Amino acid sequence: MKSILLYCLMFFCGLSIFAQDDIKTHGIYYKISLATTLTINKDYTFDSEDDSGPLINPSALFVNNTVGYQFDERSMIGFNLEYDYHSQQGLHFMPAYLNFQYHIITSDIPFFIRGGYGRLLNVGTSFEKGTLYKVGLGAQFYDDNYKNSIHLGFDFTRKRFGFKQEDKLSSVSIFLEFMVF
Repeated sequence: MKSILLYCLMFFCGLSIFAQDDIKTHGIYYKISLATTLTINKDYTFDSEDDSGPLINPSALFVNNTVGYQFDERSMIGFNLEYDYHSQQGLHFMPAYLNFQYHIITSDIPFFIRGGYGRLLNVGTSFEKGTLYKVGLGAQFYDDNYKNSIHLGFDFTRKRFGFKQEDKLSSVSIFLEFMVF
């Protein structure tokens, strides 16, 4: 039994030594993301005596987990599971969707476009079911060894839900993602 464990350990250590590259351009990755939509406070006044709140308020929160595969330095595909809460409407969503991301500029700071399509899962009575469409653009900032990165950008999301998917909710959000190879 000990010899089998020793052989397995040696095998996986050998794979990790040969699998290391200087710059990671392909392989499996994981991303975690936070995003929010921002709205203007209609009751805001520039009068310092009035306590009308801040000028810009967050109106929705998105928490996303992605597992995917990067094909080369330009293109990647991912499976996403997300939780969305729209506070103004009091709506909860659990989208599961596929997305494709393409780097249109590959420099020290690559810029990308992306799109996704999926389903809004009915995981409980307070969650809406339907479909989701998403397009976005952003920039990728690498760490010192070019393996992990931070993504910053904007997404346009369209959700269709309700009876025969007649209800629609569109939003533009700003996102911050951390990607690990």
